[in-house]
Amino acid sequence: QVQLVESGGGLVQPGGSLRLSCAASGIIFSRYTMGWYRQAPGKRRELVAFIFSDGNTKYADSVKGRFTISRDNAKNTMYLQMNSLDPEDTAVYYCNRAPYTFDSWGQGTQVTVSS
Repeated sequence: QVQLVESGGGLVQPGGSLRLSCAASGIIFSRYTMGWYRQAPGKRRELVAFIFSDGNTKYADSVKGRFTISRDNAKNTMYLQMNSLDPEDTAVYYCNRAPYTFDSWGQGTQVTVSS
């Protein structure tokens, strides 16, 4: 069964950068469109970026131009480079299939943007 492990979160000042990683196992990773989701306190989980198996990408308007999603199919790993971070980006970040998710979710990685 699928296992997703997110890492790389932390506390960063506004304007700073972080790089998140998602390690996937139990699936043929290269076959799937994968995405990064986030959930802020009191808000619904939202899809912020996704990447097709061929490397094409899509972004939510709120992160376009600041976040870059990428994947390494040989390593079954996906990344999210986040630049120009804003306090509004504070959330727990998750990876999963997109837009139709697997039933199983990882524990997520907390990103906090604060001075």
